[in-house]
Amino acid sequence: MNLSFVTIVSGLPRSGTSMMMQMIEAGGIPVLTDHQRTRDEDNPKGYYEFEPVKKTRDDPSWVPTARGKVVKVIYSLLYDLPLEYEYRVIFMERNIYEVLASQKRMLQRSGKTGANLSDDKLAELFKGQLNKFNHWIHNHRSFAMLPVNYSDIVTAPQLLAEKINTFLGGGLDIQAMVRAVDPALYRNKL
Repeated sequence: MNLSFVTIVSGLPRSGTSMMMQMIEAGGIPVLTDHQRTRDEDNPKGYYEFEPVKKTRDDPSWVPTARGKVVKVIYSLLYDLPLEYEYRVIFMERNIYEVLASQKRMLQRSGKTGANLSDDKLAELFKGQLNKFNHWIHNHRSFAMLPVNYSDIVTAPQLLAEKINTFLGGGLDIQAMVRAVDPALYRNKL
């Protein structure tokens, strides 16, 4: 494949972005990652992060090298991407309370504490941020977005792999994408 756009996997932290990166890599698109954050109990197959993404506002020089590849960018950092490039965003959606439960478990395992807000307040905060984000992204021509529900990927990976293949222009190995889905990793299910 010779893709002229940057493929981005995005969403809230703990929404299934690493699993989607695994699927797309299995499908045949090279990943842009630095492997600095190693696999652990929370992400046994790896995080697929690329540190320069976090500094895009000050240094977007990595963006042209990402064309034809897939990179993980948490939704709040998409605002920093230069608008002269084309992006296809696969946006992971997941039940907000599953996201919060997963974040809490990860923080507990690392010995950290999270925000001093109730789950309902955090859910409200995230929903407000996502509404603002959705409005913003739909008003920028540089971005095309395909929302993908995490639980749908686990229960119907074939259907979603086909949709993703179409969205990214075809040519992906759909069966390899399906095999990359590990339902056993769907923890924190509500």
